[in-house]
Amino acid sequence: MKIEIWSDFVCPFCYIGKRRLEMALDKFEYKDEVEITFRSFELDPSAQKKYDENIHQLIAKKYGIPVEQAKASNDQLVEQAKTLGLEYNFDTLIPTNTFDAHRLSHYGKSEGKMNELSERILKAYFTDSLDLSDHTVLSKLAGEVGLDSKKALEILSTDQYALDVRKDEERASALRISGVPFFVFNNKYAVSGAQSSDLFLDVLKKVRNEELSSPVIEFLTEKLDKDDSESNTCSDGKCEI
Repeated sequence: MKIEIWSDFVCPFCYIGKRRLEMALDKFEYKDEVEITFRSFELDPSAQKKYDENIHQLIAKKYGIPVEQAKASNDQLVEQAKTLGLEYNFDTLIPTNTFDAHRLSHYGKSEGKMNELSERILKAYFTDSLDLSDHTVLSKLAGEVGLDSKKALEILSTDQYALDVRKDEERASALRISGVPFFVFNNKYAVSGAQSSDLFLDVLKKVRNEELSSPVIEFLTEKLDKDDSESNTCSDGKCEI
């Protein structure tokens, strides 16, 4: 079984959705037969590498809401993350552009380390408050998951893997994906947003028991909990462009 996940490293629901899928896989009898591939998706391709404002101020500006309201929404996400064992530190995270982080993830893919690297980059952003636009930071993260940090730094100094990122984004556009996380199972079924682990488990079982040749995308969703639906930073369990 093949699962493709479109996500961005600065999307809070992408980390939550990733963890919920993993929880479902832990209960799935055929977990070892599942191949997961992360696909690049930039929520804001024009994002700057450096900002003077913090994340609360940037969200307030983007959505035209008071800073206090933006912070309250982020605080709700912090509590959601805690239920999954994730620690979000919105007050100290560093908003930035993620294109280079996505390029690095494709280097990880070439070495069979994409899953481990994606997890480390998400933690670096949401928990460790590291700058994902800093090539030295990114190369160190690569080294932490068993990749060659020197080679990673060399790759980041060029435009290597840029085309791979663009190809993922072009496919997302073809599938009319406008928000992440977005999960595609065997090119047949799609789950949009950070759905519950129970729903993910139902989809895994459904896909396992069916013919998997049809390329038609069918959306499988469920009503999100109140915290998800009231978030001003992201809605419907996903972050939109």
